[in-house]
Amino acid sequence: MKGYVQIYTGNGKGKTTASLGLALRAAGAGLKVYIIQFLKKGNYSEIKALSRFDNIIVEQYGLGKFVKGKPSDEDIAAGAAGYLKLCELLKENKHDVIIAEEANVAVMCNLISEEELLALIDMKPENVELVITGRGATDKVIEKADLVTEMKEIKHYYKKGVAARVGIEK
Repeated sequence: MKGYVQIYTGNGKGKTTASLGLALRAAGAGLKVYIIQFLKKGNYSEIKALSRFDNIIVEQYGLGKFVKGKPSDEDIAAGAAGYLKLCELLKENKHDVIIAEEANVAVMCNLISEEELLALIDMKPENVELVITGRGATDKVIEKADLVTEMKEIKHYYKKGVAARVGIEK
């Protein structure tokens, strides 16, 4: 089966949800899925649910806090480790679907470079589906992708003070 490059971007809710839905579909079909989460750390509800699948692996490469302004050395090291793991996974070619969650944001925050993200796309084996999520996908990344979906926020209850809820947003 030929694999493609999918991008889920935009300022609306649903990028991670869409990628995890694809992971579930792939796992249900017996495919092997590996998810690398940039910028995230913690036992989110989706981590608990995905741990029930033998053919889905999730690794987190974040410090569990927002990166604002100049990233710390620790943030940069975590991003670099996530990038190196993605390179290793693509070179090993043992997984059918690889999801680089929040990789676009990692580029925006200068944890990895746009060139590194483009290099991941170039090293993707023909049979691997590579999914890259996060707001702020660059024009070059969008151009290189096979499928791009932009989540556009029309209205969000967060703006009325509703905090992230367990099982819905986290």
